[in-house]
Amino acid sequence: MKKTILFVIALAVTALYLFPLYWMYVTAFKSAAEMFRYPPTLWPLAPQSHFVATFVDRQMANYLWNSFAIACGTTFATIVLGTGAAYALAQSQNRITGIAIFAVLVLQALPSSLMVTPLFTAFKSLGLLATPRVAVVLAQIAKTLPFFIVLCRSSFVQVPRDLRDAALVDGATPAGAFFRVVLPLAVNGILVSGILVFLQSFGEYVYARSLILDDSYQTATVGLSAFVGATNTDWIGIMTYSAIYVTPILGIFMLLQRRIVGGLTAGALK
Repeated sequence: MKKTILFVIALAVTALYLFPLYWMYVTAFKSAAEMFRYPPTLWPLAPQSHFVATFVDRQMANYLWNSFAIACGTTFATIVLGTGAAYALAQSQNRITGIAIFAVLVLQALPSSLMVTPLFTAFKSLGLLATPRVAVVLAQIAKTLPFFIVLCRSSFVQVPRDLRDAALVDGATPAGAFFRVVLPLAVNGILVSGILVFLQSFGEYVYARSLILDDSYQTATVGLSAFVGATNTDWIGIMTYSAIYVTPILGIFMLLQRRIVGGLTAGALK
């Protein structure tokens, strides 16, 4: 009986949490008149598809490509730079390591809206605004790198140190022990952290809006803001655009949810 009650409560909370997502998809198939109907309909009475018109008229292919390029660049650089830092922090267990991890967490807590102004000034002085995608990637790396290091460190901590020591005794170099022994065992956590970094970078708005001056290089999240005008808001367009944008992300989470949860909880138990 207790399990049934808990299941019903969990189901109700899940339904409440997912209702905005359901409402977004349903509204994307409604007409403008039906959208403002009162009381609102939970299912479109006369379904209409706005997906093709929104995708073509709003040049979503270009926006999505820019978001994809920025996310790929950010993810690749973050993995290359963050893996070594996470491994170094996992191997050292002392007060300096604790201070370093605290500093990493502080950097992660800084919001993009606080960092965008000094970054814009620095990038303008360096001439990086002439290559807007590179500027956004560099800014995004500063945001995602601490997040990646914290997650990956737990994966490296989970790898028994005896395996690394045994490789060193057998004649392997520290680099060889890392690439041949430690890295293959922590690759699941690295991949999951990389996926989370990719998804976070794919949805970047603040840096893209502030550092990219040419509309042809803008990201999909910035393209969504075009539906909001000074006098009116195209709610049907917003819901349709959001449904197209969110669907691939939901697909990735559904396919990789077990690996994501496993990577996030890596190192929680010893």
